[in-house]
Amino acid sequence: MTAAPLVSVLLPVYNAGPYLAAALGSILRQDYCRLEIIAINDGSTDNSLEILERHRQADSRISIISRENRGLVATLNEGLRKAQGELVARMDADDVAYPWRLSRQVALFDRRPELGFCGAGVDMLIRGRIARGRPDPVFQFGRIPILAKFFTIFMHPTVVYNRKVIEDDALHYDKAYRHAEDFDLFRRLADRYPAAMMPENLVVYRVHEGSVTSRHIKEMRSTHLRIVAENLEREGLAETTRDLRDIGDTASLDTVARAANFIVALEERIGSLPAETRPSFEAGALNLFYFLYQLVADEKQPPLTHELLTRAAKWNAIRRREKYALRPGAWAPWLSRASLSAGRQADALAYFFKSAPAAAVLAPYQLS
Repeated sequence: MTAAPLVSVLLPVYNAGPYLAAALGSILRQDYCRLEIIAINDGSTDNSLEILERHRQADSRISIISRENRGLVATLNEGLRKAQGELVARMDADDVAYPWRLSRQVALFDRRPELGFCGAGVDMLIRGRIARGRPDPVFQFGRIPILAKFFTIFMHPTVVYNRKVIEDDALHYDKAYRHAEDFDLFRRLADRYPAAMMPENLVVYRVHEGSVTSRHIKEMRSTHLRIVAENLEREGLAETTRDLRDIGDTASLDTVARAANFIVALEERIGSLPAETRPSFEAGALNLFYFLYQLVADEKQPPLTHELLTRAAKWNAIRRREKYALRPGAWAPWLSRASLSAGRQADALAYFFKSAPAAAVLAPYQLS
């Protein structure tokens, strides 16, 4: 009988005091027990180290590395070097794993030992309330190696790597792609190893202003577009990607117009691809448009968003309410801003009604 694999849970920690106990508790209460937690305190200045020490005293499966701040990429690579498990699971210090997370993912690798890595869905935790996440239908037909060229295919804290399949030289994060290091790693791995998206939500993903994504959103977006540009150049789908890269640095009427033209040209090139791969590339290109749409919308300058939608001919790709709000964006931006603000309030109200208090959702698992 084959022994159950050891799972190394890689947990970077940086000033995660308000959330760390819940994250640790959710791993320690997994229904899969053969695990080790490698917690790396990356120069926290709050009480994170005290929380880690307290939990280590109660459970010997936790090991702690505490040192000066070196950043997330260095921390992740240090954890990978220290990990002893055949499987390495990522976990963030502000998220919560459901008790069956690791057992379900271990079972997947048992059924499909050829897999190099996998990801899973998430439920969203915003302002103390949890809403059920919906599976992305793109994974029902899209080929993961192609999709991975356009976007970060898996939420980072849901990923598990199979070190029986992935070679040591491939499993590392590249500091050249800081704040999009997961996107870069996933695209490299997906080119070499089989991957799978699990059709179930295994992690509660917490959205808050102090998260790494929120604090470094501009740099993340710029690096994300640089990665996409590199991929498109390698695929021969763009002779030059300057127009795509530039909008990551500055959103102006000029860069927005050029990025929209880039999307149109990209879609034309994809239209000539073989029928077996075209749907995946089309899905990737649409995801790229939505990425640009969000980037431009966050500038809160309706004329820019109006320009993107008009030049890219994508008015029918957005929600009807947003379409009506943005139509006057070129000549009455104040009206668009007011309409968009009302829409955000409506979205917040809708989230409230489709969500439940986090305490009630997590109570059965005895998590704080």
